Amino acid sequence: MSEEMDNFFNQARGGGRREGAVWSPAIEVAERDGKYLIHAELPGLKPEEVKVELRDNALVIEGERRSEHEENRGGIHRSERRYGQFYREIPLPEGVNPDQVNARFENGMLEITAPVPQARSNSRQIPIQGASGQSAQSKGAQTESKQTGGQHHKAA
Repeated sequence: MSEEMDNFFNQARGGGRREGAVWSPAIEVAERDGKYLIHAELPGLKPEEVKVELRDNALVIEGERRSEHEENRGGIHRSERRYGQFYREIPLPEGVNPDQVNARFENGMLEITAPVPQARSNSRQIPIQGASGQSAQSKGAQTESKQTGGQHHKAA
């Protein structure tokens, strides 16, 4: 049982007898010109073998790479198959509009663009009420208008 568990974890790390069982493509994430740019290197794959989704403020890229090679030499038939599933989840900030996310696949390179969400300010100035029920800001404005109303009082 212990040996079976070791084999399972070796396979999950890409080692063991089933080399390439798990594969992790190279990903680059950058922010340029008000957009997030995500590049994933997926050599040997076709667009229909890749799935791209937005899930709970994260961009998910997943799929499976399959490679089969057969060779006949000197009466010997050789067949090799490699498989590699991948799953990458890239966190995105809250507020990314899913309708504005675009993906393009060309020559084994997946490029995804998403506009950077505009920062929303949740701040506003709140008037402070004094004991008389009048706000401190409006009292300050009344005092200022009295002082600039052309009357100057000289201290005796």
